Amino acid sequence: MDRTGNFAYVGRKRKKRDFRRLWIVRINAAARTHDMSYSQFMAGLKRASVELDRKSLADIAARDPQAFGALVQSARTALSA
Repeated sequence: MDRTGNFAYVGRKRKKRDFRRLWIVRINAAARTHDMSYSQFMAGLKRASVELDRKSLADIAARDPQAFGALVQSARTALSA
């Protein structure tokens, strides 16, 4: 019983890690279609004071490419300023 509890605990922690990795991959793929890397995109959003978490950014990237394009533009202008 102790062993199964340990595996369950580790699994709950790992699940969070795996989803964060998935969100980062999705954001990176969408940012690359706009000729921007993930790190540049996130730095630009931080400079533009856009406070969206990775989960919502990945959802926007998958469901609404136009809105994601607008986010890329705001990140790009914040980086160039």
